[in-house]
Amino acid sequence: MKNVHMVAWVLLVVGGLNWLLVGLGGFMGAELNVVSMLLGSWPQVESLVYVLVGLSAVYEVVNHKGICRNCSSM
Repeated sequence: MKNVHMVAWVLLVVGGLNWLLVGLGGFMGAELNVVSMLLGSWPQVESLVYVLVGLSAVYEVVNHKGICRNCSSM
């Protein structure tokens, strides 16, 4: 389960940073979607990345308190 937690965490960080750049790009009038920049020629893979990020968020919401050392003591 630790490996699943780490993969989910990494995907959430990637997704969060991507959305930060998308938002900043909107203010600056630029396209800063890193996932699209890297995988734009493969729209199915790009969609898969977004689905995996979303599933990671659901996984973390459901399981975080039981997995996290800092939260389990609360």
